[in-house]
Amino acid sequence: MTTAIHLNGAARYRPPWVPLLWCAPALLMITIWSVGPFIGTIALSFTDTSPLGMGGAFVGLDNYRSILQDPAFWSATGNSVLYAIIAVPLLVVLPLLLAQLVHTRLPGMGFFRSAYAAPIVASVVAVGLVWQNLLGEQGPVNTVLQRVGLIQQAVPFLSEGSLILLSAIALTVWRGLGWYLIFYLAALSNIPRELYEAAELDGAGPTRRFLTITVPGTRLTMLLVGLLAGIGSLRVFSEVYLLGGATGGPGGEARTLPFFIRDAALDPITGNAGYGAAASVALFALTAVFAVLAQRFGGERDA
Repeated sequence: MTTAIHLNGAARYRPPWVPLLWCAPALLMITIWSVGPFIGTIALSFTDTSPLGMGGAFVGLDNYRSILQDPAFWSATGNSVLYAIIAVPLLVVLPLLLAQLVHTRLPGMGFFRSAYAAPIVASVVAVGLVWQNLLGEQGPVNTVLQRVGLIQQAVPFLSEGSLILLSAIALTVWRGLGWYLIFYLAALSNIPRELYEAAELDGAGPTRRFLTITVPGTRLTMLLVGLLAGIGSLRVFSEVYLLGGATGGPGGEARTLPFFIRDAALDPITGNAGYGAAASVALFALTAVFAVLAQRFGGERDA
């Protein structure tokens, strides 16, 4: 059975193609800034174009075969996947816990709301430079750890590949806390207070109320945060660059996929824009796989 749609007012006399005109500016901008460059990148990946845009001969699938045999590509891919594996769960859980704390009506919560939001408005470059000073061998972190006797020598946070990667993950999580906190606060405000009051009357403690009411009530938001955090983690560049330098740490040990793409495509001597474009397509495929898996996992949990 079909339901008839009744139009009122001027809509009865409006041609059906008029709403498309309202969407045309947005569709045009999306085409120019998103769809066009995406198609151009795919086309570029089948060439051996130089970083300056010259000498672009068609090479077929050679670039894709080369990246699959490139150890540097797999090392960067492993770093990006590891980055997401560590950062995403932290960015899903920690902001939720903070949101639950901030959502409670306790004195001084207004200050904490502002404090958590500070990293959102701060430039990633400024934040990276602050963390660079904090984690330096003579920085406050190493100084405090040495004075309390936890370490004998300075920890090489900024000179060892694995520690650079972990430090960058910590920076990413710290910067993302306030942003995702806003998402969870909006979700918590939609959970009826009566549910918490009823659970409290039934004798449920804070932990049980959190697991049985807060977590199910914010499940869709958790999925959204996981998607956004995962995509952001796979695309991370600035944090590793600021903490590990232009090479991504000694020998490029902390390089992520965006780092590899930059080096492969833009090096003025050995760069190959087509090769870098092929790596970009691989990054897009990895991101798409992550998004599909996250949506399927979320769908199974909601079923």
